[in-house]
Amino acid sequence: MSRAEILRSADEAVAGIEDGSTVLVGGFGLAGMPFDLIDALIRQGAKDLTVVSNNAGNGDVGLAALLAAGRVRKVLCSFPRQVDSWVFDDLYRAGKVELEVVPQGNLAERMRAAGAGIGAFYCPTGVGTPLAEGKEEREIDGRKYLLEYPIKGDYALIGAHRADTMGNLVYRKTARNFGPVMATAATTTIVQVDEVVEAGQLDPEAVATPSIYVDRIVQVEARHYTVQGAR
Repeated sequence: MSRAEILRSADEAVAGIEDGSTVLVGGFGLAGMPFDLIDALIRQGAKDLTVVSNNAGNGDVGLAALLAAGRVRKVLCSFPRQVDSWVFDDLYRAGKVELEVVPQGNLAERMRAAGAGIGAFYCPTGVGTPLAEGKEEREIDGRKYLLEYPIKGDYALIGAHRADTMGNLVYRKTARNFGPVMATAATTTIVQVDEVVEAGQLDPEAVATPSIYVDRIVQVEARHYTVQGAR
């Protein structure tokens, strides 16, 4: 039996997210960003959040809007600064948000490790750079590695293309990005989708996230944003 709930609104889907939670937010820039869930989280009011995502927000929408609302204490991401990251830039310069930069491959692997129950792993990325500060270093077969720990989430907010009523998920192209690993790494996975279909209507070979990792689903209308250049 699936544990996934099909809910009527994004507000229902994010109900109960607590202050101080670690929230994994899918999206590669705007691709796959769960805009409706983030907007609902802003309305819900949870604060002092630690957000884990590929970047630190685009323009004034999605994750940037959550930052602008003052709900985020810390960001873990690979690309904090870009042409349209003015919300994060201003907050960081003002000392209103903390930052931990994680190389993109490490970010994915640290979340995958959380989902797989791996206690820690050694990785060569970051050796000899400021990112190695405070980390255990070990030489294996003549190469230096850093000890990395899993990134676990209390919640994951992700976007998928379709779900079936059991909770199996299919993504659309690059909108897939970190969705599958985030779903495994979170205690509660909340998903917005373009369409919910009956069980058996999805091609099993196309299912990237099986229902066992999905807790809440809400169907929303597709939204598209084009972010203008830097202010």
